Amino acid sequence: MNLKATQRETVGNGASRVLRREGKIPAILYGPKTEPVKLTIDKMDLEPIFKTGAVAQKLLKLDIEGIDGTTNVMVKEIQKHPVSHNLLHLDLYQVSMDQKIKVMVPVVTTGKSAGVEMGGMLQIIRRELEVFCLPDQIPEKIVIDITDLDVGDSFHVEELQLEGDIEVPAEVNFTILTILSTKVEEEAAEGEEEEELAEEGAETTEEPSAE
Repeated sequence: MNLKATQRETVGNGASRVLRREGKIPAILYGPKTEPVKLTIDKMDLEPIFKTGAVAQKLLKLDIEGIDGTTNVMVKEIQKHPVSHNLLHLDLYQVSMDQKIKVMVPVVTTGKSAGVEMGGMLQIIRRELEVFCLPDQIPEKIVIDITDLDVGDSFHVEELQLEGDIEVPAEVNFTILTILSTKVEEEAAEGEEEEELAEEGAETTEEPSAE
């Protein structure tokens, strides 16, 4: 996706508020081989990017007014107002197409597990995973088929089979998702135990009838 920007000289909170009132968003571009560049981006130009979701995964071609050519960038950080959630500032990171980067990718499931069919409950522990790949190979999502998972089964990071030259830099084989037994079953079992205990107590405390 393409993104246009202009260089700015003004800095500080006051200048940034003026820009936002004018429908513009202050931003900064930086990277391992570039000096930080202060930018201004029209808010209207950002709307198509934000509407598609997963902003931090998108590779953008940045066109800076007055500079020939485009720069490959990704959104590194988004600052929003804590109450209104209005966009306040963007950090853009310049990437090289031949160097791998780390990026967070959402986890989604497909199929319906045997355990869920039997009344179990799917618990997704990691809804995002950090992957290490080239900028043009960033997956939109990581799909896990849970069809064969039964109650008590779990899916771990080492079980992932990712296409292309994509890695998950995990130091431990952590759990991504698991199938739990439902609370209803647990409560029912506890209720049956309590009834059995109550009946046993009634039998032991019952007084003999007079003959």
